[in-house]
Amino acid sequence: MPHMQDDFPLLLSTLYDNAVWQFPDQEIVSVESDRSVSRSTFGSTDPRVRKLASAFNTLGLEVGDAVGTFAWNNQRHHELYWATANSGRVCHTVNIRLFADQITYIVNHAEDKALFVDPDLVPLVAPLVDKLETVETYVVMGDSASDDLPGSVAYEDLIADEPEHGVWPQLDERSPMMFCYSSGTTGNPKGVAYTQRSTYVHTISGLANFPIGPSDNLLPVVPMFHAAGWGYPFQAVTMGAKLTYPGPDLSPEGILRLVSNEGVTFSAGVPTVWLGIQQYLTANPEIDTSSIRAFLCGGSAVPRGMIKWYWEERGIQVVQGWGMTETNPIASVSQLKPGMEDWDLEAQLDILETAGRPVPGLQVKIVDEEGSELPHDGEAFGELLIRGPWIAAEYYKDDRTPQSFTDGWLRTGDVCKITPEGYIRITDRAKDVIKSGGEWISSLDVENALMAHPKVAEATVVGLKHLKWQERPAAFVVPVEGDAPSEEELIEYLSDHVAKWWLPDKVVFIEDIPKTGTGKFDKKVVRDQYSDLLMD
Repeated sequence: MPHMQDDFPLLLSTLYDNAVWQFPDQEIVSVESDRSVSRSTFGSTDPRVRKLASAFNTLGLEVGDAVGTFAWNNQRHHELYWATANSGRVCHTVNIRLFADQITYIVNHAEDKALFVDPDLVPLVAPLVDKLETVETYVVMGDSASDDLPGSVAYEDLIADEPEHGVWPQLDERSPMMFCYSSGTTGNPKGVAYTQRSTYVHTISGLANFPIGPSDNLLPVVPMFHAAGWGYPFQAVTMGAKLTYPGPDLSPEGILRLVSNEGVTFSAGVPTVWLGIQQYLTANPEIDTSSIRAFLCGGSAVPRGMIKWYWEERGIQVVQGWGMTETNPIASVSQLKPGMEDWDLEAQLDILETAGRPVPGLQVKIVDEEGSELPHDGEAFGELLIRGPWIAAEYYKDDRTPQSFTDGWLRTGDVCKITPEGYIRITDRAKDVIKSGGEWISSLDVENALMAHPKVAEATVVGLKHLKWQERPAAFVVPVEGDAPSEEELIEYLSDHVAKWWLPDKVVFIEDIPKTGTGKFDKKVVRDQYSDLLMD
């Protein structure tokens, strides 16, 4: 049969060129490593992107070569996103919060030939230089090179005399454009290759699911080194939205300063960030956040109490999203269906606290331990499997692929229920669900209930060894500063929100909950540290 439509490749350069043409005056604001603020536009940034693409040729970087970035969310990182994607190089965003051994592993595994490093992060890279086997060039993302990185060149010197790259190449839409690695809480991090096609389709489908436009000002708090900044640098440019990059200042004060000064309308980040901002706003109610209409929150379960607080106190819609490195990255978004807007707030929260409905274009199912599909009745729960045009099919050069991919489906490791209306309610990670006396306990549900208490800043719940019940829940709580609750007070509070046999056997008050490189609670560290707590 003849082609009925032109087989035009799905390339990010098409989205980029359209945005520069239609929105040349749209602004990019960037907080730099020294905390200074730079301002540019799509139009004035375009020559820099094109010079950088030409500089790749000067550095001997071929199409398909990996270019590592070790950087904050800022202007130059933005330029690297687009120069690599448009020219056919592969941007490898290295998570700066990984352990040294993990950083070494993923740089070598991805075979990064160049590594671009923000000036204030040079001290983290310098001790690793002798172990980074494939890196031939270090570029310091500023005006000056560094003596601590051998043969390094300054970013501005690198692009200064380069010609502007002309027409972008016609690439294979299935060629890789970005390497993203998991945070590696068990074993070495696993790499996922995002392709031109997968990122293009994710960008368009994501915008259809939760629109942003030229009147928006997007503040990506989620790091650009974490799953492509959840895709928002690509989505904002595609739609001509203003971009405000926070750089290294991710404090509540720094983020809220940008919100007030720049008129941010939409943002995205993990729950721990927004919980910190909630506490700061509670102590400083005079701060103006009226420009924000919504923010997407993901990376771990979003507390119901936080969703409610932002809506009631600030009129800000908290949109819960779910995804993984392997889902490139957003796979579901929690929004009300028509008719639900008339429900009372508590009924709406029952929906908004879920992981939401799959983004159009994706398919999901839940299966039991034998792999048999379970009904979407809101009662049955099993492991969530997902597939679609931007879901990974394998890990990059990794023999652990068969453990996570089966018959075209990604095994997410999340245990969940799916309601008849299509909402995914994640009850736990498979490795975190608590089995006590043969019965399942959702650590996430207990956590969410705890974090709705006004005296709780953060809380995590893990299953610990128990002589009688094999495993029982224990809660670890960071109290609100200056207003700590008692253990009895929290247990009594939980009694009205969860089943009696779900109540933690012990509540431990701690100063800080260990977190992974992507800001999630690191339950493995907590379990290891307190493994014998309930064995008395």
